Amino acid sequence: MSEILYELKQVEELLKIEQEEDRQQYKIKSLKSTIAERKEMGFCWYPVTITKEELGFGNKVVVELERTKDRDQLHLFQVGKTAALFSNNGERQSLNGVIVGLKRNKVQLATNKEDLPDWIDDGRLGIDLTFDEMSYREMEIAMKKVTEAYKSRLAELRDIILGDMKPRFTDAQLEDIPSLNPSQNEAVRKIVQAKDVAIIHGPPGTGKTTTLVQAILRTLETQRRLLVTAPSNTAVDLLTEKLANVGVNVIRIGNPSRVSDVLLEHTLDAQIMEHRSYKNLKDYRKTAEEYKRLAFQYKRKFGPEERAQRQLFKAESKRLLDEADRIEEYITEDLLNNVQVITCTLVGAANKAIRHLEYDTAFIDEAAQALEPACWIPITRAKRVVLAGDHCQLPPTVKSFEAEKGGLSRTLFEKCIERQPEVAVMLKTQYRMHHEIMEFSNQQFYKGELHAHESVHSSDLYSYKDIFAPGLAVEFVDTAGCGYNEVETPESQSSANPDEANLLLNHLTQLLKDYSHEEEGTEPLRIGVIAPYRAQINYLQDRVEHLPLLHELKQKRHLSVGTVDSFQGQERDIIYISMTRSNESGEIGFLADIRRMNVAMTRAKKKLVIVGDSATLSQNPFYAAFLTYVESIGAYRSAWELTECMP
Repeated sequence: MSEILYELKQVEELLKIEQEEDRQQYKIKSLKSTIAERKEMGFCWYPVTITKEELGFGNKVVVELERTKDRDQLHLFQVGKTAALFSNNGERQSLNGVIVGLKRNKVQLATNKEDLPDWIDDGRLGIDLTFDEMSYREMEIAMKKVTEAYKSRLAELRDIILGDMKPRFTDAQLEDIPSLNPSQNEAVRKIVQAKDVAIIHGPPGTGKTTTLVQAILRTLETQRRLLVTAPSNTAVDLLTEKLANVGVNVIRIGNPSRVSDVLLEHTLDAQIMEHRSYKNLKDYRKTAEEYKRLAFQYKRKFGPEERAQRQLFKAESKRLLDEADRIEEYITEDLLNNVQVITCTLVGAANKAIRHLEYDTAFIDEAAQALEPACWIPITRAKRVVLAGDHCQLPPTVKSFEAEKGGLSRTLFEKCIERQPEVAVMLKTQYRMHHEIMEFSNQQFYKGELHAHESVHSSDLYSYKDIFAPGLAVEFVDTAGCGYNEVETPESQSSANPDEANLLLNHLTQLLKDYSHEEEGTEPLRIGVIAPYRAQINYLQDRVEHLPLLHELKQKRHLSVGTVDSFQGQERDIIYISMTRSNESGEIGFLADIRRMNVAMTRAKKKLVIVGDSATLSQNPFYAAFLTYVESIGAYRSAWELTECMP
């Protein structure tokens, strides 16, 4: 067995370990808990009522459910997740399906049945999220295809991406696109010239999405149908909107995670409804429903004649529904044959409406955040691959410690960029942050090759409004010697540091004391407070509620508090980071994941303030280098200088 086949087999084994761990975690959280506990964890809505019932694709029933209690309770429901409608009638019966629509207190569940079961009318109804077997199944199928591929295009792509064969390029000439900078144009050129695989390496703020859209437009000049995917619905939605706005004929498979006119207009369902043959489809379904109603109409006398009539009505209803399905299949094929770009999540590439299609090129955005098996799903359907992302930012989430240790968090993007560096172009001009905010990450992760565009190079808070002091785009506030020790909350195994949190919020309040966010003619400042630990976030959120200025900003959505992960892909004018860890042993836990810290530090546009204990942090070489950096730019401040730190 060749090395790469052995490697792929190992990935398959790690995926099985991850699936089992995921299943066990789900069981612990969901199946072994009460309805009240599941509601609290966000896995369940209860009670719910059925507000609408209609027939979907393949004559399967789609129900709309509305929750009637605890309507503001947070939840984990998302379009595309599997769920089960259940009746709390003592027998615990359930009906499985997939969430296809989600509004604030309503959810649409596409079931796998043609009729609703009788128990729907007994007891109170609820809906539970269920374990997502389907995603794992599609990843397993893709891995099997890749492993078994022999003397095929997929076998070639596999061997090139994993470093066994050399990638090939044409010498096609391409004029620069005026709206792009030199490294962006170089990336588009690389993609157009690649016969097999190309990579856009996009550090924070470098315009990766803009470049990707231009590359897709250039590719469409010579290719007929493209697949554009990403691991998250949010990224797929963004690309769908951008492509639609520049006039690309695009269809979004699966349901968008947010409601916007542009997105909804480009879903497959909406496109089917706009098709010239849709009226026929609608008429057939309507007549079929009428026959079904007649078949089950109550009759006082019910003998052989009535039974025969019922059978006739049922048969006619089924015939009309079958005809409607044929029309829907024809419309779907017609749309997909003429579309330029299909967008979906990685697992969505196996959706039954498109699983039979092949693509000239598959574009995978956020590829450095996607599990390798998920990336193979679209690749098995493509002749060429383009990956976009940044392996110096957050890796994919892996729930199993054993699978992560075995290397499941190592992505296809990382493997390809390391083994085939000639396929990648790094974008080198960033348009987000002040040069001093950028520079530490630049040296640590990007070989010093990034530079700040002139529009942001010196853009600090003073340039936004002169009530702020000039300079000091970066500040490190050192709590060493203040006695601000971390505390661990045993039940959550998370760390908090209340004293450090108070200092941070006081510093932020002082910074904003002369700032009014209601002045005309200026965009309000957007502020983010990041902490690596849930317990610290909870404390910060609670304290913000008791600080009038910050509470008001939060109410207006100008201030948000969250984890590093929640800020991935986002930016704020001001970012504060609470490092939290402060102990005599120099333990920093998962602060040692420096890619996570790269994300946190590069969210800020005009000001970055980091509060932490240098004595604890400096035990790690990365943070020792950061302390040297802040001293070199005059950004170091001891908390002792601030009135908030009392001995």
